[in-house]
Amino acid sequence: MVAVGQDGLVANAAKYLREQNVIGINPDPDTYDGILVPHAPTALKRLFRAVKHGRHEVEARCMVSAVVDDGQRLLALNEIFLGHRSHQSARYRIGWDGADETQSSSGLIVTTGTGATGWARSVCLRRLSPPPLPKPTQPSLAFFVRESFPSVGTGTAIQDGVIARQQQLRVTSQMNDGGVIFGDGIEDDRINFHWGMTASVEVADVCLQLVR
Repeated sequence: MVAVGQDGLVANAAKYLREQNVIGINPDPDTYDGILVPHAPTALKRLFRAVKHGRHEVEARCMVSAVVDDGQRLLALNEIFLGHRSHQSARYRIGWDGADETQSSSGLIVTTGTGATGWARSVCLRRLSPPPLPKPTQPSLAFFVRESFPSVGTGTAIQDGVIARQQQLRVTSQMNDGGVIFGDGIEDDRINFHWGMTASVEVADVCLQLVR
């Protein structure tokens, strides 16, 4: 696949791919950073030839997967958000590393190494001891609860952590309406996360195969 445009185009396309090689072409380096679209248009012929003959270098970037107990699945390259679609508090039960608790918060994000320079980095800057953020090719994730609120019925003990391969973060919705799961900031491409639905978030079994 050839993606011509800004970095977000690759992130948006990655969830629809299954290990295909992706060549990112940056048509306007003065406007786009080019993290995921690192090549100039003039390099395309050379890259096609390299891929054809197996002489290309591939950077396998970790992705994140959320699977709901009704069978729905969402993939993302940067991060997955679980929470309420508006500014209301999200209510859910979170299970992590043998512990679980009911929480009320602004939702939570689960980030890959690719997403670690964006939303997750902003969250980390506001924490005294955040967990280490993964590298883009590292098969691990980091999760962060956003602005959890302590009350008689809700706790704040589970705040963040690193999810290694074959580990799962489990979240059960306690929202009658408005609960959502979406990835890479695309709110319209979402799973409606209603009361009683449980999502398991983990390292995806596919990677973005980015041609370097």
